[in-house]
Formats: sequence, C-alpha cells, structure tokens
Amino acid sequence: MTGCALPRSPVRATVYDFGPGSLSSPASQPAPRAPLGPLVIGEIEANPALDSTAILYRLAYADAQQLRPYAQARWSMTPAQLLRQRLRAYLGQSRALLNPGDSTLNIATTHTLRIELEEFSQLFEAPNQSVGLLRLRATLAQPSPSGEKWVAQHSVIVKRPATSTDAAGGVRALTAAADAAVQEIEQWLQPLAP
Repeated sequence: MTGCALPRSPVRATVYDFGPGSLSSPASQPAPRAPLGPLVIGEIEANPALDSTAILYRLAYADAQQLRPYAQARWSMTPAQLLRQRLRAYLGQSRALLNPGDSTLNIATTHTLRIELEEFSQLFEAPNQSVGLLRLRATLAQPSPSGEKWVAQHSVIVKRPATSTDAAGGVRALTAAADAAVQEIEQWLQPLAP
C-alpha cells in the first residue's frame, strides 16, 4: 500500500537538436572556386505556431489543419534558431557571415539574407507513413543609402521520409530536410551574392 502513495517521478521530455553538424574542418574540404563576399544573416522569422521548442506533427489523413505537439519530446531551441545555426555553420565555410548592425558592414557590397520559416513539422500521410516537411521563403536584399534594395526571393519546400513514426523519426526527417534546404539556399545565393 505504501508504494501506491509515493509520488511518481516526472517523466522528462527527450530533447533533440540537429546533431553536431560537419565533423571536418573547412580546411580539409575542397576550396570554393572563388572567394565569396560577406553576407549578413538576419534572425529567422517564423510562423507563430513554430515559435516554441515543441516538436510538431500533423495527421494529414485525419485533420491536416491541426498542429499537434509530441508530449515527451522537444527541440533544444526553437526551429528558427536551429535553422539559423545550421545555415551559419554551412554558409560560413565559404564566406564571411555578419550579423545585422555589425559596424564593419560595407553598405555598397554586403547582401542581407532574410528567412521566413512557414512550416516545420512531421506530416503523417498515413498512420504508418510520414515525412519531415520544411517550407520557407528566402529573401536577398542589399542596403543602399536610400533604403534597402530587394535583389531576389526564393521559396524552398523540402520533404524527407521519416524512418519511424515517432518523434525520433520526425527529428531525423526534419534534420535532413533542414540540411537540404540550407544546401538549396547556398546554391541559389552563389550567382546572386558572389
């Protein structure tokens, strides 16, 4: 009887991130064809539903309009912060990256990259089949004395299959989707912000 009266210890949520990233130094990787110019990376704007550490999923086969959080799993930071961290790590291998407001900015030559994260969830297309879905819009601008000049905009939609139908599978799929999105952004930027 006394065993029933003892309080149960709370179950702690499992915390996930995108992993350690590249495990090799930029010096061990092939050099880019030509040095790329510096780039300002602003904070990533996110849909308000994504402004938490919850790992979210949708049941497209039942109610695709409802975002649901996993009860015992969460991100270590918001998805926007994780994506910005990954973007900086990847792009920083081939160019100098600056933050908005850095005093070293050369207004005439420095481009600014802005990202709007619109979707970042595990999408269940059937009870036993899901994908990590990432949707974002990237905008490249260049400051000028008369204000900011819009250069280009690019939409990215990436789906990556989940290896399991749980939070861990969703995390792996979303990490793969984030990596693919970052690579797509880098390819898009090369001719626009050399």
